[in-house]
Amino acid sequence: MRKVIFSATVVALSSIGLSSVAFAHAHLEGAQPPVGGTVKEAPTELDLKFSEELNLKFTGVKVTGPDKKEVKTDNAMLMGGDKTYMVNVPAGLAAGTYKVEWHALSQDGHKTHGDYKFTVKP
Repeated sequence: MRKVIFSATVVALSSIGLSSVAFAHAHLEGAQPPVGGTVKEAPTELDLKFSEELNLKFTGVKVTGPDKKEVKTDNAMLMGGDKTYMVNVPAGLAAGTYKVEWHALSQDGHKTHGDYKFTVKP
């Protein structure tokens, strides 16, 4: 009887552990420039840190400037154990508020998306 109870407990705990891994998603944990923050100098790159490893091919950002025009980005790469998405932005961003819309695909195949703003105020 003890073996049956022990086996059932092991199976139950294993399925709970596996289900939490199976339902993991890449959530934005932080960014540079900071989410909702104000910077004195225009950034030359954006760094978005996620909770899970990302798939670079299906992860990206769209940056919109204070004039509502899209800001060109380039040279996207993953850093920090593939959990940080880095993209270059042109030097000399004008003062104002910028919106960053992001989408991410974690290595386990889950898609997430969101947005945040930061302000350049020299």
